[in-house]
Amino acid sequence: MATFDYDLAIIGGGAAGLTVAAGAAQLGVKTLLLEQEPALGGDCLHFGCVPSKTLISSAKAFHLMRSGETYGLPSCDPGPVDFSQVARRIRDVIATIQVHDSVERFCSLGAKVEFGQAEFADEHSLRIGGTTVSAKRILIATGSSPSAPPIEGLDTVDYLTNKEIFSLEELPASLTVLGGGPIALEMAQSFARLGSKVTVLQRSGQVLSNEDKDMADEVLAALREEGVEVLLNTTVRKVSQENGRSIVDAEVGGEPKSVASDKLLVALGRSPTVGSLKLENAGVEYSSKGVGVDARLRTSQKHIYAAGDVTGAHQFTHAAGYEGGVVVANAVFHLPKKTNYDFLPWCTYTQPELASIGMNEKRAQAAGIEYTVWSESFSGNDRALAESQGQGKIKLLVNKKGKPLGVQIVGPQAGELINEWVAVLGGRVKLSALAGAVHPYPTLGEINKRVAGSIFSGKLFSSKVRKGLKLFFGFKGRACGE
Repeated sequence: MATFDYDLAIIGGGAAGLTVAAGAAQLGVKTLLLEQEPALGGDCLHFGCVPSKTLISSAKAFHLMRSGETYGLPSCDPGPVDFSQVARRIRDVIATIQVHDSVERFCSLGAKVEFGQAEFADEHSLRIGGTTVSAKRILIATGSSPSAPPIEGLDTVDYLTNKEIFSLEELPASLTVLGGGPIALEMAQSFARLGSKVTVLQRSGQVLSNEDKDMADEVLAALREEGVEVLLNTTVRKVSQENGRSIVDAEVGGEPKSVASDKLLVALGRSPTVGSLKLENAGVEYSSKGVGVDARLRTSQKHIYAAGDVTGAHQFTHAAGYEGGVVVANAVFHLPKKTNYDFLPWCTYTQPELASIGMNEKRAQAAGIEYTVWSESFSGNDRALAESQGQGKIKLLVNKKGKPLGVQIVGPQAGELINEWVAVLGGRVKLSALAGAVHPYPTLGEINKRVAGSIFSGKLFSSKVRKGLKLFFGFKGRACGE
């Protein structure tokens, strides 16, 4: 019987890798965690979720400072933003969270951490820093990196990705953003609120292409109202640089357009980080889209797993954490646990936020599923009106049997509101239970109860019910109006 240095080796110290390392080590599995960056935490902590949400909160606070008249307060001009202070706050927040993702913590749990570039020597062996180690089972959790699209001249100019934008020392007077996805729009709104003149160039005729158009258009309208120029149906032909400024030559709806700015942000998708792993030495199949896995997250080599962005499937930190739990179930407990993404939530953190879970109309139509849409507007939610955030709505999709298929929310704190639907849909709670639940007043969460209740109100207040009540109890009908 073969012997190995470790029971489990993990390549990548992001959400998926850390979840597996913490779980496996605490269960007595001899675990080695390998990370190529100088600190654990992955892209989310250092270049993604944490710095972006920190920047968003700073931009929101600055926006509120200048929006006093909306709330019956004096107008305020706080002056220009010192972006170096914003960047310092971002670093401070990262450092605070880094303690949780420290080498010391994982060593205390029982996992050994080593830093350096890892590559496969064979299906059970890894080389790192001139040393070869072996493991009975291996997890590939190396994440993803920003994609560089094949645009003429892009490789000759200085452009930003999510890896550089949070460490700027000066606020750019103008910023061009290539892309109309979540990262692109979150950064566009944030920098516009801080004082940059922002132009977004989107290839398709809709921002947030995976969302229903009516929901995405709510976000688009909000950005445009705040001064962000969003150009749809745009084809970028060439990028150049003159006197330190970026020049983007494009076509918008077939018409030529040139956009000049101090900084250029490229947010056109991500690619799996696999190039340096030498997966062919281990016989692991992969493509430009990512490492292929089955429902148990096993690669073509059944003892080698892959989770997180590197699979190219669901590029969310919470998805990576969930997949880490599936890997622990299979690799440690030997349970045939399969992934299930039916009710995986996600959120774009613009203002308004756009959160989704389950199927939206696009997915239901693509799957050929018949559905009915129930909707409620935030203009009918008292808490939203009190906070001057009455824009947006919630959409609930149900099938022919009245079972929920999915929920989309565009409006204030949509990312928090979707959490109730995580419990309802994941726990298979009946909509009647949600409709009958007592929610505190006034709260944004009442909109969840209201959209569920709308399904039953039509039946409850029908003419058939009124006639029955009149027959049995002698009610006399309307007291006012026809």
